Amino acid sequence: MELGLEGRTALVMGASRGLGRAIAAALAREGAKVAIASRSRERIEEAAAALDGDVSPFVADASDLDRLEELPAEVEAALGPLDVLVANSGGPPPGGPLDQSVEEWDESYRALVLAPRLLAGAVVPGMRKRSWGRIVNVGSTSTREPITGLNLSNANRMAAVGFLKTLSREVAADGVTVNTVATGRFATDRLASNYGSMEAAEAAAREEVPARRLGRPEEYGDLVAFLCSERAAYITGAVIPIDGGHLQTAF
Repeated sequence: MELGLEGRTALVMGASRGLGRAIAAALAREGAKVAIASRSRERIEEAAAALDGDVSPFVADASDLDRLEELPAEVEAALGPLDVLVANSGGPPPGGPLDQSVEEWDESYRALVLAPRLLAGAVVPGMRKRSWGRIVNVGSTSTREPITGLNLSNANRMAAVGFLKTLSREVAADGVTVNTVATGRFATDRLASNYGSMEAAEAAAREEVPARRLGRPEEYGDLVAFLCSERAAYITGAVIPIDGGHLQTAF
């Protein structure tokens, strides 16, 4: 299927590994010019060297708001106007509703809510002017069913969806789509850390996920690439689960 991404310019946050890296790989495979960002210079440069296609590394921490204000202009100066933005950051630490400090609340709010807001604010005017743009937020199934022990993720990812849904209605007539992918259990380092090992995460998935396995990051990248494509022009304001059937809610 031709996705119409040849020559488009994309910025993928949190792309040194895991889902972000898989998204960057999928977009580059479709012919996009892909800027990948991560807080670690060593990891992001390694990822850029390993990925096939036109991939350029940039250093940026999702919780460093001053840096995020500079990043889109820096990418555009190097690669051209941004057509695609993928907002992605690592999940906050686990804990119950009253376990985390105010400082941890503040950091997770900056990374999960203010970061997408700043990045969208920088790229949307140009997208609207060119009558084409795609914004995809890497979210969580916790926005549909809060996950026990992941309070900061539950609260802040819901806030991000509220902002992005509101934004989607404002820009839909300008050819700009805004969607969130509700992420289930994927074979990433973070999930392995949460379960103690990848083997433990895989064992839990066999018992608890209807598909009886973890998702593969490349499967996730393919979905995001489709949402960024010409073919997905009528999909906007959506929260789309990719979770092997794990969510029990009907909507």
